[in-house]
Amino acid sequence: MTVECQDTAEPASEWSDGMLPYAPLSTLKPLADAIWWVDGPVARMRVGPVSLPFPTRMAVVRLSSGGLWLWSPTAPTPELFAQVDVLGPVEHLVSPNRFHYAGIPAWKARYPRATAWASPGVRERARSQNIDVAFDADLGDAAPAAWAKDLGQLIFRGSRFVEEVVFFHGASSTLLLADMVMALEPERIRPRLRWVLSLGGTMWPGQTPREVRVTSWGRTAQARASYQQMLAWHPRRVLLGHGRSYFDEGAARLERAFAWLRSGTR
Repeated sequence: MTVECQDTAEPASEWSDGMLPYAPLSTLKPLADAIWWVDGPVARMRVGPVSLPFPTRMAVVRLSSGGLWLWSPTAPTPELFAQVDVLGPVEHLVSPNRFHYAGIPAWKARYPRATAWASPGVRERARSQNIDVAFDADLGDAAPAAWAKDLGQLIFRGSRFVEEVVFFHGASSTLLLADMVMALEPERIRPRLRWVLSLGGTMWPGQTPREVRVTSWGRTAQARASYQQMLAWHPRRVLLGHGRSYFDEGAARLERAFAWLRSGTR
């Protein structure tokens, strides 16, 4: 039987860095059979000249092999490690883009046999931030044999700012997007931060952040082709790395978020 939860049901009891995280944190939350998500602590990300808080989120998928595939691993806790150990052996640690990697070293230390997968540009980004990440392999446009039966995969191209590896869990019809769409809920953000985050295109009901859209100028055809590939999976759900996920009407909400690709011919 499929078990589903909403990621907006219960707010954390305390604000963190101007933001109200999704409670409970660092706890497995079932989305459907063989897929869970975890809401992590608030982290700061640089948006232009300023550093802003963002909620973090990871996903855990049990592959057909029985091994676990971790997408965008968040900062772990001993309790989270214990919960994950019950599900099966951790085999893959996945960085979906160059901004989602900081949690991987802690998970790699706990599960040294797991393969750490690098997204485009993440090795250079980690070096520039003086973060030591021992990546073992690189992600491409096609899913490797280790998870090809369970997950679709493509590199979302077009933006000069970031190329993200997008994944689709076929059994649950769930699309995983780290930064291609953000949907921060205003009521979870202090008023002094809302206007800045709104300018960045990160607020509910969700859209592609401004940096991605602006840096796709002249390459919109590539972005549109990636978007069409995503739609061809016919996702019913979209798990977002930041903000409120789309647990219903996934395809329709994606069309709204990517409306910028339907305007103009850049």
